[in-house]
Amino acid sequence: MKNAHPREPQQGAVSPEIQAYGTIISRQIALKSEVCLASVKTLNQVLADTMTLRDLYKKHHWQTGGPAFYSLHLLFDKHYGEQSLLMDELAERIQQLGGVSLAMAADVAETTQIERPPRGREEPPAQVRRQLAAHERLIHAVRTGAHTSATAGDDGTNDLLVSQVLKTNEMQVWFLSAHLDVPATAEK
Repeated sequence: MKNAHPREPQQGAVSPEIQAYGTIISRQIALKSEVCLASVKTLNQVLADTMTLRDLYKKHHWQTGGPAFYSLHLLFDKHYGEQSLLMDELAERIQQLGGVSLAMAADVAETTQIERPPRGREEPPAQVRRQLAAHERLIHAVRTGAHTSATAGDDGTNDLLVSQVLKTNEMQVWFLSAHLDVPATAEK
């Protein structure tokens, strides 16, 4: 019988964690550990909200209907894909900073600040308004995190939050807003 490599998991065996959630390991990226830890915390919140927003898009993609069905069905799926790409960028930045990214649905559900939708199906205008409210919550967190990371000198996190996450979410808000019958109001 061939011996298993000592690092290979054995069937039924439980492996100990090698890094606890909420901790960081030191990376040689010229940032203080407290800056990395603060950025990881912010990025995990944004990641949880991004994962929730992504799933909200898929729910609405499957459940939309009415006269705008085709355009909303395609739009929701397009935005789902864009949010999925952002998730990967956020999780990888967390790892670059030495942190542990959220990954499981239960952890995301405990962390997200986006309101949970009903299990049932909503009318398309309600779906769009729900998406817009989720975007607004996420955009607020992104702006706060971008300011904090810039102030702390974490330019990599700031760049990700501003040039990718904020830009994508603002673009999606613009596209969603066009599907509401209510005209936008100009502010002076």
